[in-house]
Amino acid sequence: MTTPAHRADLALLEQEARAMLTRLARVRSFALHETMVPAAALSADAQVAIERYLTGGRRALRGLVGRYLRWLRTPAALAATPAEAQRRFTFLRLRFNAVLAQFDIFADVVTQRSEHRMGVWLAGLDVAAADALALPGFFEPPPLACYLDRGHGAAIRRAHTRLPGGGENPVAVIRVPRERMVGSGIASSLVHEVGHQGAAMLDLVASLTPELRAMQVGDQRRRAVWACWGRWLSEVVADLWAVARVGVAATTGLLAVVSLPRVFVFKTRLDDPHPTPWVRVRLSAALGAALYPDPQWARLSRIWEEFYPTAGLEPAHRALIHDLDASLPAFVELLLGHRPAALRGRRLGAALASPDRRPGRLRDLFGGWTGRPALARRAPPTLAFATLGQARADNRLSPELESQMLGELLNHWALRATLERGEACATPAPSARPRPIDLPAPVT
Repeated sequence: MTTPAHRADLALLEQEARAMLTRLARVRSFALHETMVPAAALSADAQVAIERYLTGGRRALRGLVGRYLRWLRTPAALAATPAEAQRRFTFLRLRFNAVLAQFDIFADVVTQRSEHRMGVWLAGLDVAAADALALPGFFEPPPLACYLDRGHGAAIRRAHTRLPGGGENPVAVIRVPRERMVGSGIASSLVHEVGHQGAAMLDLVASLTPELRAMQVGDQRRRAVWACWGRWLSEVVADLWAVARVGVAATTGLLAVVSLPRVFVFKTRLDDPHPTPWVRVRLSAALGAALYPDPQWARLSRIWEEFYPTAGLEPAHRALIHDLDASLPAFVELLLGHRPAALRGRRLGAALASPDRRPGRLRDLFGGWTGRPALARRAPPTLAFATLGQARADNRLSPELESQMLGELLNHWALRATLERGEACATPAPSARPRPIDLPAPVT
């Protein structure tokens, strides 16, 4: 291929565009260069969705670069100013970087699957996340994939949201703090992030917002309180999802995450979507008491108050904290009684709560599991999380044994999912007859 030597600027841009194509060709499918044991693999739906999305992005970019190279050899390019030719190339460069950024997002997820033990545990977390999101009859859940990162907070890049550089995310990507692996606190972090996806599927923030605005009437103090709840709504509904799915494990896990220096525990900012940590723990306990009544919730709230007494706060700040705390019963009633259109008339609390997550039921389950680990493996993942979290809160389960049991369960969930995928692929269609297999003659 010759270069337009009579235009040095076009020749330079052509070389850069062709170099971009060579680098793009080295971005290969994850299936060709990532090593992992089968049990650590992403779900089939997640793998297919990620590969299709990234392959489509690379194909589109190659098309753009090819059109640009052809344009460089047209009379229009020769008539264009160097600035115009550079502007067009700069656009390609931005698209190229966006494709790489999207690849790196999923590379973080896939690469960790090659880590010894941790890769399989992540696959187990994928199974638990899918169980936490499931709400049969109300929405079709997207594929989910978990990975670890530093820090003490979790996060989610929700499915169907915009990726850097454009395009719709095909898979919900959940970032889990490595320091939470592996103990009951992982359930709180994981299911809270799943709750963000679930809330989006039900459009809860949009449907709840008018009800909260209607509460912003009366004096200035009342308006300030309900304005806070409105600002914090996205995090609140995710906390509700976690409590409904894993019971007291959600509250104790949250308590561990927000156990920070006092100044941060009482920090209140309306430009932050996260509630004031002190109030947030109290709300989690109030939600638990409403969904699954038991004296443990009041006990946890009291311990939290003892950890962080409000005495000593600046008077105006203390008054706001007190007003928020006093509004908890009304706010919890509003949340649990909400009837979003997506639930077709059902109350939110009734749709999310499960009778088998009641503390008494969880205590009975754990008693039956003692010495019989096979029973724990038969339970749905979120029920197992809730049961072990309840036992931990009741001081019936040591942190050491809890970690061991959860590690074994994560391995089991990952392996079970792998075998189920294998059986689905290996099972012939009902109408298909098995083909005879020609075995080699025995060696004598």
